[in-house]
Amino acid sequence: MHGQVPLLFVFLFALDAAYGQATYSIPEELTRGSLVGNIAQDLGLEIQRLILGKAKIYSRNNEEYIELSREKGVLLVKERIDREALCAHTALCALHLEIILENPMEFYSVTVQITDINDNVPSFEKNEMKFKISESATIGAKFVLERAVDLDVGINDLQNYELKPSDHFALKLANKADGNKNVEMILQKHLDREKEEQMSLVLTATDGGEPRLSGTMMILITVLDANDNAPVFTQATYKATVNENSPAGTIVARVSASDADGHLNSKISYSITNTLDNVKNIFNIHKENGQVSLIGNIDYEKSRSFQINLLASDDGGLTDSCKLIIDVQDINDNKPAINIVSKSNVISENAEINTVVTMINTEDLDSGENGNVNCFINENIPFILKMSKDNFYSLVTDGDLDRERASEYTITVMCSDEGVPSLSSSITLNLHISDVNDNAPVFERSSYEAYIVENNTPGLSVFTVKASDADWNQNARLSYILEDSSINGVPVSSYVSVSAESGVIHAVRSFDYEQLKEFHFLVRAQDGGSPPLSSNASVRILIQDQNDNAPQVLYPVQTGGTLLAEMVPRSADVGYLVTKVVAVDVDSGQNAWLSYQVHKATDRALFEVGLHNGEIRTVRQVTDKDAVKQRLTVVVEDNGQPSRSATVIVNVAVADSFPEVLSEFTDLSMHDKEYNDKLTFYLVLALAVVSFLFITSLLLIIAVKVHRWRQSRVLYHSNLPVIPYYPPRYSDTLGTGTLPHVYNYEVCRTTDSRKSDMKNMQAMSQSLVSVDEADVDMSNGNKQMSGDFAQMATLQKPPNTDWRFNQGARPGPSGVAGGPEVAMGTGPWPQPPTEAEQLQALMAAANVSEASGTLGPGTMGLSTRYSPQFTLQHVPDYRQNVYIPGSTATLTSNPQQQQQQQQAMAQQASQQALPPPQSGQPEPPKAAQTPASKKKSTKKEKK
Repeated sequence: MHGQVPLLFVFLFALDAAYGQATYSIPEELTRGSLVGNIAQDLGLEIQRLILGKAKIYSRNNEEYIELSREKGVLLVKERIDREALCAHTALCALHLEIILENPMEFYSVTVQITDINDNVPSFEKNEMKFKISESATIGAKFVLERAVDLDVGINDLQNYELKPSDHFALKLANKADGNKNVEMILQKHLDREKEEQMSLVLTATDGGEPRLSGTMMILITVLDANDNAPVFTQATYKATVNENSPAGTIVARVSASDADGHLNSKISYSITNTLDNVKNIFNIHKENGQVSLIGNIDYEKSRSFQINLLASDDGGLTDSCKLIIDVQDINDNKPAINIVSKSNVISENAEINTVVTMINTEDLDSGENGNVNCFINENIPFILKMSKDNFYSLVTDGDLDRERASEYTITVMCSDEGVPSLSSSITLNLHISDVNDNAPVFERSSYEAYIVENNTPGLSVFTVKASDADWNQNARLSYILEDSSINGVPVSSYVSVSAESGVIHAVRSFDYEQLKEFHFLVRAQDGGSPPLSSNASVRILIQDQNDNAPQVLYPVQTGGTLLAEMVPRSADVGYLVTKVVAVDVDSGQNAWLSYQVHKATDRALFEVGLHNGEIRTVRQVTDKDAVKQRLTVVVEDNGQPSRSATVIVNVAVADSFPEVLSEFTDLSMHDKEYNDKLTFYLVLALAVVSFLFITSLLLIIAVKVHRWRQSRVLYHSNLPVIPYYPPRYSDTLGTGTLPHVYNYEVCRTTDSRKSDMKNMQAMSQSLVSVDEADVDMSNGNKQMSGDFAQMATLQKPPNTDWRFNQGARPGPSGVAGGPEVAMGTGPWPQPPTEAEQLQALMAAANVSEASGTLGPGTMGLSTRYSPQFTLQHVPDYRQNVYIPGSTATLTSNPQQQQQQQQAMAQQASQQALPPPQSGQPEPPKAAQTPASKKKSTKKEKK
């Protein structure tokens, strides 16, 4: 039965658009995750509706047994269900659930019936029962036995009893009105104490399940002396009532039984024989007087009635039974329970009317009027409480919500029953109103006016506009934007800017009051909502004047070349109007108020100027002693802080006739002209002197550069003799005699190694050439050089006897040590002389020519070998010796260095592997490979 597929019974009907019901039937003891039913299909709901509606199961006490899978739309077993633990001995056991969906709110009732399986064995409370029966007991005497208990119901419940052995007793089952059975043992044969004093019987109880299960109990009987009468109750059924929550010790009922026997056999004992419930834990009967009292707590909500099985027995072992039915009276002892089925903590302020906020369920365990519950909420809030169905209430909106007016509501739900006295309970709901961007930003003022002084620095903060938004969070985050407009055809953004976050307005440029006195623009405040809301404010910027302009004199006109003068007759009286200085100031206000003063005058006692009107008038009578030429310097000053001023020179001629005035002022103009001519002369003279000094410096720099360049070229074009270096000749004696192979190199070296030249000449047949200094000319070409060599061939001297010397002993450059390659005749030529070595050779040649008296002009003035006039202070360290062809002399620059070089050559010579000599005569050393022959051999190898 545990693994069977559950039977499915569906009863579905639509109460309205929001209600429905489904019923399922499953066996108990199903494993976790077993299928109960496809609720989505049976209720006609889409899977998406279950997900979006946040479908969930609500149950008062059974939520842990069944769960809902929204993704699949099915009901599953969440925990193992034991029908006996859930419903005890009740035949019908069911789970009542509610499936609730939100947006919109919907209810669906689900009933899951739990069917029984045969998983309980019939059992007796006691393993054995003992009876004392008189041997005089009559046939048919009854003895009540303890009933077995089977927690299963229906066919799986207890079905049959069997008593063995059955020689003296038979088993009788008596059906009761409540469906239970009394098990009685009936005496069928007289007992004889003398034959059998002790008897043992086995009572077996069997249920009707598949497979059948059974339980047993031992019955021990002791046979006593004669006892003729059994006890008898006065009533077969007793009834009583008791209020719930009655205290312990309360007398509930009293039963009575009688026995016709006398003495000890008439003494009756009372006992309770209930085994199916916890009656013995709640009720107790007095053993002697049959008084039933409370020993436990009675709860109407748990058990509304009790049936107590009572037994009366005498000392002779005879018994009688009856039952006591006790009805429990309900009292109002339970407060209404408020359960939140669905709750929203936040609701949007633009929610429509009748939007469900919270759903609650009320439950009162009392009955009748004590269980009737009414709920209500506090007043003056835009919410009402509506009853949906079967003690379900919905808290819905009843008016418009405005977060700016009330951002949070505290709602108290009160529920009370109709009992006397009435009991009530309450819960408090905190509901937050979420913000919607329904408020535009509002400026503190619709228009602003600010002042800024002209000549301000760009970036100066002018003032701040401020707006507020009644919304919250992102919807209240404001940004300030400068509306596009133009001022005199120029965009307003070229004048001012506004900070997007703070609303601070900055000046972009420096303003000039004389050009722009005021301007207008709009600033927009925009929130961060979606869509954003905005509002505008008008801003007027007034530029204040600053005293940044000096007065300008309009009259008298100041010209450079023309001299103007005002004439005053000598007959002029006091207060005579000479002229009027007219000046203006483009500034405004007090910055444009002008005052006039005489700063300097030829005769201060003769003229005065009006402080505010600039009129020049005579102060006294003009006399003949007054000079004709009068000069006044008038200062025009404004009233700014600090003040600015301008000066004007007014020439006045005191004379009666024009020729007199003309002669005087002509001399004055000539004097000015002479002064200007002198000034021009001095300026031209200064310019000429500066130009001369600049050109002279430039020529000196060029001359120095040319001189240095010519000195650097002198040595390059000098006629110093060049002593060619000729390497020693090697002879080949292979039976054909000596074959000269001489290659000459002309090396032209100067002190500047970057300007050295080198000529490679043709091979010559001479073995050694004596060169005379007078025959060497560096200006000749290769042809002349070849001619000289041909002429000098006739002067060839016999070869020196040192040509057969080995490489280490032969005089010559010490750096040319004979290595293995040189010894074999395959090494390179000795290294050409360096620049220092050529200079040493030149000095040696000079000494030789001095000794022979043939010193030529190209010897750099070397007079004697040890002349103190010639030193080698600037000659670098010489690392090689110089060998002079035709001479056995060797010039040594550094004896210590020469010694080191000779030691190195000796070490190399010791490592040479010389070939064995031929028979007959010693083999001369082979000539070293020349660069030309080396090139030929390289070409052959390549071919």
